[in-house]
This record gives sequence, structure tokens and C-alpha cells, in this order.
Amino acid sequence: MKLQKKNLLAQKRRWRIRKTVRGTATRPRVALKMTHLHLYAQAIDDDKGITLVALATTSKDLRGKKFRPNVAGATAFGEAFGAKAKAAGLTAVVFDRAGRRYHGTVKSFAEAARKGGLTF
Repeated sequence: MKLQKKNLLAQKRRWRIRKTVRGTATRPRVALKMTHLHLYAQAIDDDKGITLVALATTSKDLRGKKFRPNVAGATAFGEAFGAKAKAAGLTAVVFDRAGRRYHGTVKSFAEAARKGGLTF
């Protein structure tokens, strides 16, 4: 019962943020998802409803490396995502932190993505 309420409140936060954070073709939305084992990030054009760039710790590119959802893993993952997005021609993005606070792993991912070549 308590977990269901927590999940419902988190979903409401995501919906509330999604009303204002929108991605376009020139400035896509970078959505970050974290589980207890893996990290997932994708650049989304909300106008067309397509994913422009996606990367996960389960991808073939990163399968040999051990990225954990902690600050060190998020930093390395953010640099890899920034490099992949820059190679795809993206420079400016909008960051969607999915209702999470901007500290810890979210902050380290964002700073590493900026170091990788993205501006937001």
C-alpha cells in the first residue's frame, strides 16, 4: 500500500514536469532512467515522437564495462552518452530528470554529459 502511493506520487511528478519540458528536433529532451542495476538515457524529439539517440548500460557498446548506478558509473555513462549524442549531431538538449532531485547520480550524469559536448 505504501509503495503504491509512493509510485503514484512519483508518476504525478513526472507528468507535471513533462507538461513544461518538451523536446524538439533542434533541442531534444534527454530522459534519464535509473534502476538498481542499470542506467538508460535517450534523446527524444517530442514533436515527432521519435528517439534520436539512445544508450543504456546493457547496450553492446558498453556491455564489457561495468557501469553501476552510482556517482562514478553515472559520470562514465554521461561522458559516453555525450560523445554518442555529439557524434549524432546533437549539441543543445533539454534535460529531463524525471522528477528526481538534481544531486548525486543525476548531477554527475548531467555534468559528464556537458563535458562530453552537450549544452543544457
